[in-house]
Amino acid sequence: MKIAIASDHAGYFLKEKIKDFLAKEGHEVVDVGCYSHVAVDYPEYGVKGVEKVLQGEVERAILICGTGIGMSIVANRFFGIRAALCHEPFSAKMARLHNDANVLVLGGRMIGDGMAVEIVKTFLETPFEGGRHERRLELIEKLKNLR
Repeated sequence: MKIAIASDHAGYFLKEKIKDFLAKEGHEVVDVGCYSHVAVDYPEYGVKGVEKVLQGEVERAILICGTGIGMSIVANRFFGIRAALCHEPFSAKMARLHNDANVLVLGGRMIGDGMAVEIVKTFLETPFEGGRHERRLELIEKLKNLR
């Protein structure tokens, strides 16, 4: 699977660990920054990851900031993006099964490396269940016409 990954400075070290894991699993990783632990503004990098999904260049994206909250807010501003902030594998599984989430958000200061890898693995391996959940996603898509 082709996956975009982005972080701010607070998520940089976890991003590097996840990139290593993804590469070992045979995924193609598109790193859109940031590229060090020097302070940056998370919205700039969240947008870069989201754009890759919206343009069809990748199937999914992983965004990481200190808590994951900021990246979640940024990602979910875009129609067609269903970003899920996950702190354990069960929420990652449900985000895929019921919500067809296409962006995983992690908090680099909230979870350890091992937990992050398990969350990523679950997120990537879990299919969308469809069925009644498809109808709910259609209802969400209709919200794009609201102001």
